[in-house]
Amino acid sequence: MSSSPPDADLGVRLAALGRRLGERESSHAHALAEARSELEDLRSCVASALERFHEAAAKAGAGHLRVALGDVRADDKHLRAVEFDLIRGRHKAVITAKSRGEVTLVGPFRIGKDEGPCLTFPFAARDEIRGALATFLERFLEEASTP
Repeated sequence: MSSSPPDADLGVRLAALGRRLGERESSHAHALAEARSELEDLRSCVASALERFHEAAAKAGAGHLRVALGDVRADDKHLRAVEFDLIRGRHKAVITAKSRGEVTLVGPFRIGKDEGPCLTFPFAARDEIRGALATFLERFLEEASTP
């Protein structure tokens, strides 16, 4: 009597699970793609502003005030969301976009501590998002640049 290798059964089972979960989540693909597009636009805006911050700090004699800007990726907490972060030392800020049409600014906070505060806006509130983003980034940069 021959039996299939255990990993073959595992592969079949996981393929079935992948189909089932993929079918369940496929209805969210368009909204998630829209969230990614919104977030990539915000990340581009942040990257340009951060570049100007780095240049100004370097010209003022503080080239060590560098902040790492993360790539857009799947959100760490929410299945139907994407995020990117800013990190300097133990200081972190996260910007997320959810498939339900919201952008959330998280932090700034210290890594290992509770996240927050959070501000959430609908995608359509572009002017409000940009205004809040400026204040959010200023607060993060102040905190991350304080000894």
